[in-house]
Amino acid sequence: QVSLKAVDNWWAKWLAGGREALVAQPRGRRVGEHQVLDAVEQEAIRQAVLDHRPCDLGLAGQLWTRAGVGDLIAKLYRVRLTEQGVGKYLRRWGLSFQRPDKRAVEQDAEAVRVWREETWPAIRARAKAEGGEVLFADQVGIRSDQVTGRTWGAKGCTPVVRRSGNRFSVNAMSAISTKGRMHFMVFTETFDADVMCRFLDRLAGHFDRKVHLVVDGHSAHR
Repeated sequence: QVSLKAVDNWWAKWLAGGREALVAQPRGRRVGEHQVLDAVEQEAIRQAVLDHRPCDLGLAGQLWTRAGVGDLIAKLYRVRLTEQGVGKYLRRWGLSFQRPDKRAVEQDAEAVRVWREETWPAIRARAKAEGGEVLFADQVGIRSDQVTGRTWGAKGCTPVVRRSGNRFSVNAMSAISTKGRMHFMVFTETFDADVMCRFLDRLAGHFDRKVHLVVDGHSAHR
């Protein structure tokens, strides 16, 4: 089921170059051919997405979207791409659309390691020996730098949004156990030691055994 024209073409190639001339060649554009951004520009945009938030570069928002990356390309190279075109570049760069981790800029990695490997196992063992229950407590509220949604990052590597833990307005205190049991108290005043003590009084009233409460270093907690 081969056409005479195809046979003629093959015969002409054989006469011109022998067997090697008959090897099938890949069709379509070569990788990278006719791309709007050259290799250097692409690497610059990719690194900017991985290392910075949009607001760090004079754009709106804290998470990268295709539209946001397109705005960055337009800002740097005066080229406007469609969102579909931006998405092709992002996938070609090995990036995927992910939900980022949130991490306080004040976090001490070594202190976190010590707590997870030494302090927490000791607390858990003591609570078990005393027949008590462990709860983790903190105050919560609406923050001016709240981040929700997804952003673009390298596949297999969850993006991290670095933000300060100092700027927020508190309107609730809550505690959750390792079994998922949750207790909370809503209040309108500024969070201080009096509010903390009121919460502890209410919390203790729900238990007939010892409670091991884990909190951070907030002055009202101390």
